[in-house]
Amino acid sequence: MTKAIEIQPARGPVCGEIKPPGSKSITNRALICAALAQGNSILHGALESEDTQVMIEGLRRLGIAVETAVGGETIRVAGCQGVVPANHAELFVGNSGTTIRFLTALATLGRGEYRLAGIERMHQRPIGDLADALSELGGKIACESPGRCPPVRVMADGLPGGKATVRGDISSQYLSGLMMAAPYAENPVTLTVSGTLVSIPYVAMTQRVMEAFGVVLETCADYSVIRVPNASGYRGCDYEIEPDASAASYFWAAAAVTGGKVKVRGLGKDSLQGDVGFLDCLIRMGCEVQYADDGTTLVGKPLVGIDVDMNGISDTVQTLAVVALFAKGITRIRNVGHIRHKETDRISAVATELRKLGASVVESPEGLEITPGSFTAAEIDTYNDHRMAMSFAVAGLAKSGIVIRNPGCTAKTYPSFFEALGTLVR
Repeated sequence: MTKAIEIQPARGPVCGEIKPPGSKSITNRALICAALAQGNSILHGALESEDTQVMIEGLRRLGIAVETAVGGETIRVAGCQGVVPANHAELFVGNSGTTIRFLTALATLGRGEYRLAGIERMHQRPIGDLADALSELGGKIACESPGRCPPVRVMADGLPGGKATVRGDISSQYLSGLMMAAPYAENPVTLTVSGTLVSIPYVAMTQRVMEAFGVVLETCADYSVIRVPNASGYRGCDYEIEPDASAASYFWAAAAVTGGKVKVRGLGKDSLQGDVGFLDCLIRMGCEVQYADDGTTLVGKPLVGIDVDMNGISDTVQTLAVVALFAKGITRIRNVGHIRHKETDRISAVATELRKLGASVVESPEGLEITPGSFTAAEIDTYNDHRMAMSFAVAGLAKSGIVIRNPGCTAKTYPSFFEALGTLVR
């Protein structure tokens, strides 16, 4: 893809229907459960992207047979019954947080030595708390970069299990990785969360995917304590993956900022993904939502600023921040300090780019306060963060002069994003 792309404004309200690709979060969770299961699994509607490709390649390097078909939307996995076939592997994870966190936990079930490394930014993203929790369960983990960041070396001889405590304020992916590996520990596992757990809907998603593969957990409502049995393990199955709700947010936002009407097919009230809660934010800002059996429609209306805790739907913070540019009044986004540890420091990056577009932004350790101003055209830096590129592209549908630098970074989760966006404005 080119070094930069100028977004062409819509001639009027954006209207249409779209079906985003499969959920990255569900795809990578289903891949882990299928890989560890007894028997074969077929995943339908999977996401084909950099994040899922590095997960698949990592599983293959661990000796697990994974085949793709239908452009990557169908994935066949031969489960290893909790016994990692390879006794040595070098795994490259790119900048995929789910991949390194889930595979680090999975690798402790093996017998041998495994090393997981990624791009430079991945080696700045903390993983020490996951290593500590795995050590409490009897695993042997070494973090090679300063600040207890990757690369990670796993010296595995099976996972004894037992009790472990994991911090909840950095990434829910630590907890999800532990949960999915735990059914194959030598003893039942009890996980206790220390402090407030961020992104609870993603942990709930992990639980529901595990249940689909036959493992039932015992949990508290706030997931402060999770007990994982080790009696049965996963069973291979046919599993259908929903469209990605985080990706859907950009198209619902497009309707919001242009006063249009966009239907996202395949997502409804009963979605596994907490990010459909983004719609509640848009409703509070003045929009209308229409639910149907085959999808959900957002109808754009005049927008007003809101004060919102987005801890549970933090992957949509950048999208809402862009929508806030077109709202009357101040928008405050709170309780999302953990997104500073994502592909980039998302709070700082969003504040910087919103200011380019004329907004006044007050940045705090845990969030943003956004006051729209006189709109200014600008080139948007994306920090090699797919969500920066996709969210700020939405602004270009309503205002001219928005140029997105490094648009190819969307390949991480949505390689065809700009083509899909174009179908709504033709």
